[in-house]
Amino acid sequence: MTNLAQRLGIRDYFALAFGTMIGAGWLVVMDDWLRRGGPAGAMLAFAIGGIALLPVGWVYGKWVARLPDASGEAAYAAQVFPPLPSYLTGWIMTLAYLIVCPWEAVAIGKIAAYLYPGLNRYELYSVDGHPVFLPRLALGVLMTLFLAYLNYRGIRASASFQKWTTTAVLLLFGAVVLTSATHGSLTNFKPVFAATPLASVILTLQIVPYFMTGFESVPKAAEEAAPGFASGGFFRAIVLALFVGAGFYVLSIGAVAFAAPWQGLTGKSFATAVAFEQAFRAAWPVRMILTMAFLGLFQCFNGNFVASSRLFFSFGRDGRIPKQFGAIHPQFQTPHVAVTAVAALTLLGVLLGDSLLVPVTEVGSMASAFGWMVTCVSFAMVGSAVKGRAVAGIGAVVALVLLLMKLLPVFPGHFSFAEWMALGIWLAIGIALHLVTRTGNPENL
Repeated sequence: MTNLAQRLGIRDYFALAFGTMIGAGWLVVMDDWLRRGGPAGAMLAFAIGGIALLPVGWVYGKWVARLPDASGEAAYAAQVFPPLPSYLTGWIMTLAYLIVCPWEAVAIGKIAAYLYPGLNRYELYSVDGHPVFLPRLALGVLMTLFLAYLNYRGIRASASFQKWTTTAVLLLFGAVVLTSATHGSLTNFKPVFAATPLASVILTLQIVPYFMTGFESVPKAAEEAAPGFASGGFFRAIVLALFVGAGFYVLSIGAVAFAAPWQGLTGKSFATAVAFEQAFRAAWPVRMILTMAFLGLFQCFNGNFVASSRLFFSFGRDGRIPKQFGAIHPQFQTPHVAVTAVAALTLLGVLLGDSLLVPVTEVGSMASAFGWMVTCVSFAMVGSAVKGRAVAGIGAVVALVLLLMKLLPVFPGHFSFAEWMALGIWLAIGIALHLVTRTGNPENL
């Protein structure tokens, strides 16, 4: 029987967690963050989100050490819940990763068109008023095929690529922050909130789960740890990624608001690049930022590709969906069918173009918060130590609050009809795939 290749170390797991979390959102939708909360509201929301998620990260670190299973949340939930709800928990979490892949593939064309406006030509069609251009569509397709090939060929190649891009992103980010400190003014922060302080923080906090999703990608690749890898390394990689990721977002918002008056950036494409262009009146800072964005796109896309393909693989292996998804390539030791499936679904998403960019953050935030909540509740129910159950309880409350902020109409920015429809369609697909295997696997009902 062929097993997944065991090649990953702690640096690989940190790069996976951080890279899955940090893509190009800080460039592509910075104007949306500022519009929601203003500089202070957005910075506070990401700082609060990062700190509040530490108990959740702690629970994931403990779970993966106890149960290193690629199905992640589904495996943890299965310890206390019936098979079908456990599977649907993992299926919803799969959406949080999978939905990022076409997001990043679309974003690469949008960023490239900022540098080369000529890419905004040869319109093929439009979706919800957003035109889809052939050159930008081709870039998204090529990016998807490249990462699919990389992951098809082996986890070592994918992990090395992830470490290289993560290192480059962090180095360039340091240069961006230091560059911002030499220009701009604190007066650019005023007004510090977009609305009232509480509303500003809440509106931004609602989308924080989507942009912080990634630290929990570590368990999905836990079965691919190198021989002799200490289980405590999972925990360290997760917590470090949370700290560094939250700090990254807080500093990037601060750097942009310091560089230029933030109210003039709302509604602007690539508000981050626009801010630095205004502050320096030169092209080189913008090119540095866009280079960093391209690398971020690749690391985030690759990390989410790994996580979603491993979830599909685990569901197929466990008989939750057709068993073909659980196949392992005899030579490359990769879940090649699951990798192909993720690539195909990503290519379908790319066809939606720019209309995909902001709405998916809403659905992804809900999916992440739900998976975090079930994971914490499961740990609280199986844990014996009072301290561990208390931390898991705190994590469950944090995740529940984030979940309710997206679902309850009393909160601004709650789910719209279209977002409920997207969630319903995804659940229907998951149930349909599960029912296909029902006859041969009655124990999974």
